[in-house]
Amino acid sequence: MQEGMHVSDRTYRKDPEAVAQLTRDQYRVTQEAATEPAFGNEFWNNHEAGLYVDVVSGEPLFASIDKYDSRSGWPSFTVPIEPANVVVKEDRTYGMVRREVRSAHGDSHLGHVFDDGPAEAGGLRYCINSAALRFIPVDQLDAEGYADFTKLFDASTQSETEETTR
Repeated sequence: MQEGMHVSDRTYRKDPEAVAQLTRDQYRVTQEAATEPAFGNEFWNNHEAGLYVDVVSGEPLFASIDKYDSRSGWPSFTVPIEPANVVVKEDRTYGMVRREVRSAHGDSHLGHVFDDGPAEAGGLRYCINSAALRFIPVDQLDAEGYADFTKLFDASTQSETEETTR
């Protein structure tokens, strides 16, 4: 990404080069709609501030400020950071009806959305496979071309500091 380029300047798409670089697990999850094991995945217990993007297209999907411990063993979020980058489709596999979550531009299988999330945050739980995500820590957002999102974390950090000092 060019210096000074912002997220709004990017075009997201399924990148064949990125697909070719995927690990076996990343490929199975994103391209074949597999599910990784609970509690044995990279981000289920990640508490670092930052942005989660599609491992295939780089499109911004979720932020740590919307992540919570659902006790499911997978990263869980209350809302996508960019709703236009997330598509929800009916999934009738395994004899049940669920709502599959896919990235809009990369067409990666991400996971599923359920109605058992925190009521005060809208009641949704986006249960996402770590293998479908690339995590970008707050201090690397500028360098990675996601500078537009740093303001979200400044406000979140500021309100956390205010709560701590009360």
